Amino acid sequence: MTKAIIFDLDGVIVDTAKFHFLAWKSLADELGYFFDEKVNERLKGVSRMRSLEIILEVNGATEKFTDDEKAEMAARKNDLYVSFVKTLKPGDMLPGVEEFLSRAKAAGLKTAVASVSKNAPLVLKCLGAADKFDYVADAARVTRSKPAPDIFLDCARALGVDPADCIGVEDAQAGIEAIKAAGMYAVGINVDVTSVEPDLQLRSTAELDFDKIVK
Repeated sequence: MTKAIIFDLDGVIVDTAKFHFLAWKSLADELGYFFDEKVNERLKGVSRMRSLEIILEVNGATEKFTDDEKAEMAARKNDLYVSFVKTLKPGDMLPGVEEFLSRAKAAGLKTAVASVSKNAPLVLKCLGAADKFDYVADAARVTRSKPAPDIFLDCARALGVDPADCIGVEDAQAGIEAIKAAGMYAVGINVDVTSVEPDLQLRSTAELDFDKIVK
């Protein structure tokens, strides 16, 4: 029986992928490094530091910087990203999400956000959606990032719900792997499947049909 629904943030509740791309592109340009949409696709669903490592790997610069220098670069990227996020406003949630959340609440289901973004609370605040979720995972406290199941299991524990009674909603392959590893039912939003498939694949959030998914 479904008792909780756990959502990823970027690409599921709101589209901030463009903000991530612009921020990483600005940093890469500053460093004189290559970065394009194809590289950006590899960053979906992974942590900020891992994203930076991927960009450095693509440019053969993994060993060029100290850990402190990498931390400073990641911080610069985040400052840029936050400046873009602050332009979000209520009404910017992706199609179908607000109605789906309302149906979930009316049905007595618990909801949570399992995002690797440390800016998740800020994003939800800008969207006017902070009160729509019972729990928002603190990415800084989760040791292992997706595809490890840790952040989804953290949400289930915080909600007091067995993972088997949870539905996870994700738009990235790493997220689907994390949901399945946590023992939850996985709903994919236009996931580019390269390994583990979601239990249900949707083309967009507009197809989030509460009766179909939950009942």
